[in-house]
Amino acid sequence: MTILSGKARVAGITGWPVSHSRSPRLHGFWLERHGIDGAYVPLPIAPEDFPAAVRGLMLAGFAGVNVTIPHKLAAFAICDTVDESAKRAGAVNLLVFQNGRITGRNTDGLGFLGNLRAHGVDPAAGAALILGAGGGARAIVAVLLQLGIPVTIANRTRDRAEELAALLPGLNVIDWDDRDTALPGQSLLVNCTSLGMGDNPPMQIDLDRAAPGMAVADIVYVPMETPLLAAARTRGLPAVGGLGMLLHQAVPAFHAWFGVEPVVDDELIRFVASDLLPG
Repeated sequence: MTILSGKARVAGITGWPVSHSRSPRLHGFWLERHGIDGAYVPLPIAPEDFPAAVRGLMLAGFAGVNVTIPHKLAAFAICDTVDESAKRAGAVNLLVFQNGRITGRNTDGLGFLGNLRAHGVDPAAGAALILGAGGGARAIVAVLLQLGIPVTIANRTRDRAEELAALLPGLNVIDWDDRDTALPGQSLLVNCTSLGMGDNPPMQIDLDRAAPGMAVADIVYVPMETPLLAAARTRGLPAVGGLGMLLHQAVPAFHAWFGVEPVVDDELIRFVASDLLPG
């Protein structure tokens, strides 16, 4: 066990709520593995308190924080500077505090690509269909468009998808009810909604219309095997769960705060996954 000293570097994750987050377990594993004098803690912060609380954390000596729902847009607004990944996504999931200034980044897109590649899926293989238009979808669409991939999006509320398309030129919008007919010709399908998570109803889409070899990805990781992923596997389609995205997006954050670039390996995956299994 690593013993903290007065020189310990401290980071954390803020959301509302934040008790569901596996990030403390993940970063705690890396801190222990590398023997780092540091800590990573959950920080439940109500939306109305977010700006003051974040500045308070910086003044208290924190190295930075991860940001999850519902704070990603508020985090963007509070930054002194944001990098290109955050500008493209229009949201921030990583804050770095240095010299009294707040820098914002978005590592969700890179985490998504890293997870695909770790599963042997080439994100640049062809066109992609994205379901949902929230913060996760925004980062994923931005990074896919940057790779020059044709991207189509469908959201239950079309207006929100249209708003995203106005910010990210080149994004094609279709009606939610047309998601089945859009499947032929797609190389990648990504669920960025909460459908299939926990007690939510499953994502309904006719995978029998999918082209052979189309990869199916889900950013949901509770449960690790969503009904959508199970349906993909029964049809012989490559299926990519959301846990790996969580792990890969955390690598640059850990490096920024603690000065070590960790790796995502089987031992880490088993350790974090063990907290997600029933029983």
